[in-house]
Amino acid sequence: MSFPPDTLRHVFDSTFTQLRQGYEGVTPQISLQEVGTIISVSTGIARVSGLPDVGAEELLEFPKGIFGIAFNVDEDEIGAVLLGDYASLQTGALVRRTGRVMDVAVGDGLLGRVIDPLGRPLDGKGAVSTHQRLPVERPAAPIMDRAPVTVPLQTGLKVIDALIPVGRGQRELILGDRQTGKTAIAIDTILNQHDQNVICIYCAIGLRASTVAKTLAILQEKGAMEYTVVVVTEGSDPPGLAYISPYAATSIGEFFMQAGRDVLIVYDDLTHHARAYRELSLLLRRPSGREAFPGDIFYIHSRLLERATHLNAEKGGGSLTALPIIETEAQNMSAFIPTNLISITDGQIYLSPSLFELGVLPAVDVGKSVSRVGGKAQLLAYRAVTGDLKLAYAQFEELETFARFGAKLDENSQYVIEHGRRIRACLKQSELSPVTVAAQIAVLLALTSKLFDKIPFDRMVIAERAVRAAAIGIPPQVCNRFQTAGQLSNDDRSLIIRIARDALESIAI
Repeated sequence: MSFPPDTLRHVFDSTFTQLRQGYEGVTPQISLQEVGTIISVSTGIARVSGLPDVGAEELLEFPKGIFGIAFNVDEDEIGAVLLGDYASLQTGALVRRTGRVMDVAVGDGLLGRVIDPLGRPLDGKGAVSTHQRLPVERPAAPIMDRAPVTVPLQTGLKVIDALIPVGRGQRELILGDRQTGKTAIAIDTILNQHDQNVICIYCAIGLRASTVAKTLAILQEKGAMEYTVVVVTEGSDPPGLAYISPYAATSIGEFFMQAGRDVLIVYDDLTHHARAYRELSLLLRRPSGREAFPGDIFYIHSRLLERATHLNAEKGGGSLTALPIIETEAQNMSAFIPTNLISITDGQIYLSPSLFELGVLPAVDVGKSVSRVGGKAQLLAYRAVTGDLKLAYAQFEELETFARFGAKLDENSQYVIEHGRRIRACLKQSELSPVTVAAQIAVLLALTSKLFDKIPFDRMVIAERAVRAAAIGIPPQVCNRFQTAGQLSNDDRSLIIRIARDALESIAI
């Protein structure tokens, strides 16, 4: 079947006109993407060629869903820190830019969850229900956005709340040899925040899986997971994950802080963090310094801990309190990493192996521990009941050393030793048993009023428990004044002393 030429020309012109009208104003879209290749892969790092426009600390996408961070941006190659199982990576594989820095999921949906630094759930409860993300590396709040640290963060531990107070927005270092109870102090502090409107974040850095599981079991059993986020990297994870984990946990805390809430974050512990960064730096052939640590080891911890602060009212009034944990070797507080962190933080709680061996728990060495915020972050009621408690305890420890050598002591020195022994007995505390403010003040006021001096030393544990139990009888209006009023009034003081005296008289001596 044939058509006249005029008919064919008309059909062609009509079709061409429709196509031209359909594509008018449409610009062809061409997607360009920088692609590099893996040169080599080693423990936790990869060397990549290509990607000429990559930025420092940009997130890179490797095959099989593995991500990495561009750490070394050299002229000829890029040194990337890997954040996943790198065993499947091979040389020659393609690497793509993401155009963004490393970030982490934040929001209320994280409460009660266990995640890794990438925001992936580890608790088997499904995906995290949050849609907001923040970079893991963020600048610290400017000085003008900060407010003084004046509100206490009660730990529930008598020796800390009375003698080494911690404030909301403070950075208090916990250090000591291994197996001296560092994590126990942090966990007790988290447990004491129940019903205190404080969000807690526990960041486990390179710990054994069994250790993390034990901590999680305690938090769940005590009902602390309701207000806690747990960020975990285990010892078997790549060093890159251990490196970014405290920064990711801090970004999660900053989200709540900027919303006007109070946050407590525990880094357990920064010894593993420093070692992970040293491992990465040596593999990337960065110049090493003292103890093979890179020159910027101080900077990685200072820029982390400087993010802990108390914001002023114009910025919402939230706070981020940091309790970094560090491990010493043979009680050497003057080692490289401990001294770095001591100079960055606002004080330290030192745990003594000698006290731990004697059964003095928590094994806090009051003489070597300090809070540079001090009484400014302590309830005023404590000042009336602690008095010269720290001085009396220090005098006791010094005289106790002489007494061990069989030195003959005068009557006054013997009294100082006997009184000091009772101070030490009252400051002892079982693990996972935080003490309320009212009970602490009752015990401390009984100490300063010398009520325990008549109690035989072998009955001190029973006596201290009796006073704590009797503190329940303190009227609610008096307990409220502990939080709001200034110094204890004479009437309140007399009432508490009478309650403590009646409790001590009721026990069989």
